[in-house]
Amino acid sequence: MQKITTFLWFDTQAEEAAKFYCSLFKSSKIESTSRYGEGMPGRAGTVMSVTFVLEGQTFIALNGGPHFKFTPAVSLFVSCENQQEIDELWAKLSADPASEQCGWLKDRYGLSWQIVPRMLGELLANGAAMKELMTMKKLDIARLQGAALGAA
Repeated sequence: MQKITTFLWFDTQAEEAAKFYCSLFKSSKIESTSRYGEGMPGRAGTVMSVTFVLEGQTFIALNGGPHFKFTPAVSLFVSCENQQEIDELWAKLSADPASEQCGWLKDRYGLSWQIVPRMLGELLANGAAMKELMTMKKLDIARLQGAALGAA
């Protein structure tokens, strides 16, 4: 077990979200589901938490009620191998076009993701590529590379 695990607070959609996230990544699985018992804060028998793994990273999703919401201050950063992977994940995850910017998106549960090319750090060493990135919602590798090459 990893020492530090990301814990995600949902209202009532923890199981739905975990299944959805697992459907997006090849090396993923639901590890366990726990349910509320009698005398616990949630309704007895309903899902309390789901432990799941995405690409080797363990997460815990809790149905904790409406008290807390996700903000873009915390996001899941996904390094993509190519434009096809960026396009596919973006199409499946993006649920709030108004919140999209610079490779950031918000999914149907309000969780923010950064869907970026693996070579982003290398590209952003070039100021022209950074300037180009600032104009994008979904990142376009060819445009970023073109900006970097044009300024070289």
